[in-house]
Amino acid sequence: MGNIFISFSQELGYYEVDLNWCDRYLLFRETHAGSDGEDKMDDRLPYNEIIDVCLLAGKIMLQNGAETSRVEDTMVRIAAAFGCGESHSFSTPTGIIFSLDGMHPASKLIRVSQRSTDLHKVTLVNSISRSISSKEMTPEEAYLRLKQIEKAGMGYPMWVQIFAAFIASGCFLIMFQGQWSDFIWSCIAGAMGFSCLLYLHWLLEVRFFAEFIASLVVGLVAMFFVQIGVGSNLDTIIIGAVMPLVPGLLITNAARDLIAGHLVSGLSKGADAGLTALAIGAGISAAFVFL
Repeated sequence: MGNIFISFSQELGYYEVDLNWCDRYLLFRETHAGSDGEDKMDDRLPYNEIIDVCLLAGKIMLQNGAETSRVEDTMVRIAAAFGCGESHSFSTPTGIIFSLDGMHPASKLIRVSQRSTDLHKVTLVNSISRSISSKEMTPEEAYLRLKQIEKAGMGYPMWVQIFAAFIASGCFLIMFQGQWSDFIWSCIAGAMGFSCLLYLHWLLEVRFFAEFIASLVVGLVAMFFVQIGVGSNLDTIIIGAVMPLVPGLLITNAARDLIAGHLVSGLSKGADAGLTALAIGAGISAAFVFL
């Protein structure tokens, strides 16, 4: 049909016009939806790299204290910024599933085995997400930057964390109407318990045991100060010193996930927080049993 049409056009003197029409038609097929050109455009999208970027961003955020709704929203926004509008994510405290729909559907799963609190890393991932939305990063650049964030150490060195627990323990004692004479003893007990928590968690990687031993140390040190006569109120010393061990962020995220409708993540985080509270209570009870 094309040859007949072109020869007929030659007789009428419209060969040049019809050739331009054919060029425009081919260009239309290459650039508009529903044609073969869409397959070529989809083929040029690095689907695996986009999924890897989304999963790594979600993993970093989930490991460092972000709530589930923020993790899933960030992953979907990154995929949309790279041209994958149809994406789905499902996050739990121990894993993330991410999938892409469309011409080339794909899905991947990543495990999250360790969790801590470093909101600075969450902020860095959010800044990368905004840069991707502004078309300032390619998938390769974003993946390399996320890898650097993942391998980076904690935002604060260990001595700063212990010193913060030292000050916070004394402040909590005053907040719970303790006496100023017990301020320093609560600080020392809290710092020693938090130091044990960090060391045992690094050594054994079993949170329940580390929290149990840390609260046991807090109880024993507080009782020692009271028995030698330098401490006056055992209850407020223990309460102030044990507060740095309480998983406040975990409890907050559990409540936020439940309110947002993420029932699996909310219940899982709530159970995790309850297990931590059980370990702390068991450690303090064991200290009273020993003495």
